[in-house]
Amino acid sequence: MRIDLHTHSTASDGTDTPAELVRNAAAAGLDVVALTDHDTTRGHGEAVAALAALPKGLTLVTGAELSCRIDGVSMHMLAYLFDPEEPELLAERELVRDDRVPRARAMVARLQELGVPVTWEQVARIAGDGSVGRPHVATALVELGVVPSVDAAFTTDWLADGGRAHVAKHETDPFEAIRLVKAAGGVTVFAHPGASKRGRTVPESAIAKMAAAGLDGIEVDHMDHDEDTRVRLRGLAADLGLLVTGSSDYHGSRKTVALGEYTTDPEVYGEITRRATGAFPVPGTGGI
Repeated sequence: MRIDLHTHSTASDGTDTPAELVRNAAAAGLDVVALTDHDTTRGHGEAVAALAALPKGLTLVTGAELSCRIDGVSMHMLAYLFDPEEPELLAERELVRDDRVPRARAMVARLQELGVPVTWEQVARIAGDGSVGRPHVATALVELGVVPSVDAAFTTDWLADGGRAHVAKHETDPFEAIRLVKAAGGVTVFAHPGASKRGRTVPESAIAKMAAAGLDGIEVDHMDHDEDTRVRLRGLAADLGLLVTGSSDYHGSRKTVALGEYTTDPEVYGEITRRATGAFPVPGTGGI
């Protein structure tokens, strides 16, 4: 089985619509794909509808990637198969999303102060109906020729944490995120914990505390982890009794990684689905 548990659509900062993402996952030969847009489940309905029109073979896992912060360090928490209508978790996701627009506007203002001719209208056009975030601002910088790629915008010169144009947003305490997701019947996995090129990373001592608080797993096989980092994280997961996942973190054309470039072991996927009680994977029905 080929299982990719971390992808994004136009509901947040990907370039594929949820329907396109599902169709592309099927075309890529995936057996399971998780839709994990930033702080939103808005793309789930369209993805499920698109799945129904495909031949049998692809299963959809519903989820989200939650924006968190601990001791001044930003981190992302993948949440799988939770009840999207559970009131506490829904309220927290809305709080994070509501802060995204003023934050993006503030980043545009800072870039303008730095002499970059970016406009809010440009960023809003790029974001479309998605939850606006730094990748949309980064795409605007690429369009203007300020940087050669989206990744090149995530430096201290521009949008990285602590960068000249960075603006903080509301982010959930990860221990609260674990509690909320668990209460909604979901499963939590710390996304790309060793992605040091994005900025400061969470220390292993904090990950151990999260494991004690109910964290289910860590994402190990990821494009932002080199081989030494993967070996270290696998050892940490073994020590802490955490599940190990692998995922593409696919964003369509916004990143170079392909669907299914990194995958999760079927036994780990089975354990994730066993632990979840808030929702269930959606199997394809073979067309309508």
